[in-house]
Amino acid sequence: MEYNSNIDRKSFKPAYIQLVNILRSQIDSGKFRPGGRLPSESQLCKSYNVSPMTVRRAINILLQEGVVSTTQGRGTFVKAIELHSVKFGSRELQDIFSGNIDTKVKLLEVKIIKANADIALKLNIKPDTRVILIRRLIMKDMEPVFYHQEYLIYNPTHPTVESEMGVTALYGLFTGRGEASLKRGEISIKPAILSETEAHLLLVDTSLPSFRLEHIFFDFDNRPISWGYFLCRSDKISFNTRVGSGETSDIILENQ
Repeated sequence: MEYNSNIDRKSFKPAYIQLVNILRSQIDSGKFRPGGRLPSESQLCKSYNVSPMTVRRAINILLQEGVVSTTQGRGTFVKAIELHSVKFGSRELQDIFSGNIDTKVKLLEVKIIKANADIALKLNIKPDTRVILIRRLIMKDMEPVFYHQEYLIYNPTHPTVESEMGVTALYGLFTGRGEASLKRGEISIKPAILSETEAHLLLVDTSLPSFRLEHIFFDFDNRPISWGYFLCRSDKISFNTRVGSGETSDIILENQ
């Protein structure tokens, strides 16, 4: 996408957004290559007739996007491709849990059980401690997409079951508006082979490749409070990312 090389004072876009687009377009075109240094703050201020604050806001956005890096006393440099730091995302996951499409949760089972050795290890509790087991199907357009199994530490003073049984908690976890008592989470993605029961619930054959998204969530005392996994149909979910600057779409920040 081509961008005007000048700041348009009549545009509805803030000047710092326009500057981001200009610099990113120049990086995409190869004017500034990986390892190359961008113009200094004073040079950018002079070239585009903007304030130092505008330049800093633009550079901060490029930093957050991982397009550039800064070195104290040396300047701002275009980052080379770093495969070890690549982050994958899934548009399908976002769509399913953002409310943009018809998503339903079918509750299969909720009960209190005694933790076996594996569950106890994950939740850092003693074996035979009581935990809550929740099993459910997540449906997209009335078709099963995920099987979800979760174990939560049982606390009779906290209405965990009521808050976890429906889709509300899942919406929160996938849209960044999750449970306020959660400090952090760890998620791993691995290939999985479906059991006959799991394949039957997902309406697929056991031979269909699947993903297992295992998750564990911690409270603000760094204690695990929930462990579980999603089994995802590979024909419904994919994980994608972009390496390098490449073609980018314009950005417009709302509510500025």
